Amino acid sequence: QVQLVESGGGSVQPGGSLRLSCAASGSFFSISTMGWYRQAPGKERELVATITSGGFTNYADSVKGRFTISRDNAKNTVYLQMNSLKPEDTAVYYCNAFILLVKLGVPRVYWGQGTQVTVSS
Repeated sequence: QVQLVESGGGSVQPGGSLRLSCAASGSFFSISTMGWYRQAPGKERELVATITSGGFTNYADSVKGRFTISRDNAKNTVYLQMNSLKPEDTAVYYCNAFILLVKLGVPRVYWGQGTQVTVSS
């Protein structure tokens, strides 16, 4: 079984910063792409950023230049450093990961439970 556990959410004023973490645990062979998504009330879940196992990153235009995704493969952990936060960044943030359970398997997507980020004055 595989589990993704997120931490680091909270409340911050506009212009502030937060760092989210998501650690994968359980039995698996490897993790390929990891990412962060968010969902605001009344809106669809949207991609925030992704990072491949080799470190290639991709960002939504709305967060480009403000957020940085990174990972520590030794710790099976992905991070999201969020700077210059805006009220429109308020959402539940979810991490996800494509995980190979066995060497010759097919990557399966896993999701974290979500962590609330609130940006307000």
